[in-house]
Amino acid sequence: MHLNIPLATVSIAALASAATVPDNVKKFLDSVRSQGECTNKLQTGLTLSDSESDTDNTYSYCGDRQGVIYLQGTGGKLADMDVDCDGATVPIDGDTRCNASQDTIPETTFKDNVKQFGIDDLNAYIHSYVVFGNTGSKEGFVNFNPQEFGMEPLSVMAVVCGDQMFYGVWGDTNGDDQPRAAIGEASLSLATLCFGNGINGNAGHGEPDVLYIGFTGRDSVADASVNWKAGSAQEFQDSLATFGDRLIKNL
Repeated sequence: MHLNIPLATVSIAALASAATVPDNVKKFLDSVRSQGECTNKLQTGLTLSDSESDTDNTYSYCGDRQGVIYLQGTGGKLADMDVDCDGATVPIDGDTRCNASQDTIPETTFKDNVKQFGIDDLNAYIHSYVVFGNTGSKEGFVNFNPQEFGMEPLSVMAVVCGDQMFYGVWGDTNGDDQPRAAIGEASLSLATLCFGNGINGNAGHGEPDVLYIGFTGRDSVADASVNWKAGSAQEFQDSLATFGDRLIKNL
């Protein structure tokens, strides 16, 4: 879903204490911004919103840095964070914020991949996942498959939002149910970690200041050491930390 509606305020603190952004990630972020736009555009022509009114199609999947794929526009702009509520979407502790979503389907792209870990699908209330890649058959739709560039389903990703950094997994892809191919979307749990409980299925973070870093290679894929059966977003995030910290050190 890419409604691109900015929040006026964030009234409640995020579910977890923010992870400090490591120095090497700060340097990565600064270099990306100062460069303005990437030079190795694996795919370009994407937007932040999938509506026909969004005419800024200068966003790209970038391969400038070895071992990672990231998102960037022009003029130093990064991506936004719309909210995805696809998948199991079983409310936790009465949290029904996904009910506000106007564009939800009952499964994620990698539903079959997570079954090996004893769950039926990813749950947007618990699993911090990123929507990455674009798949469609409509005429003129911009497709991008990260797997063609070495990224694997359920790969761990790092997300820098403000002065915070959290981990997620590549858990879903953007379809062509809307006119344009868009980027910048994450599960409700990850969006809440970044921007607080004011986030819901119909209201995300519209500023292009979020850095998504996807790691390539088989050793980036989250495995059984991750707590897939976690009962909360905090538990799942904590279980990704050791895995993600290892990848970040090599950034």
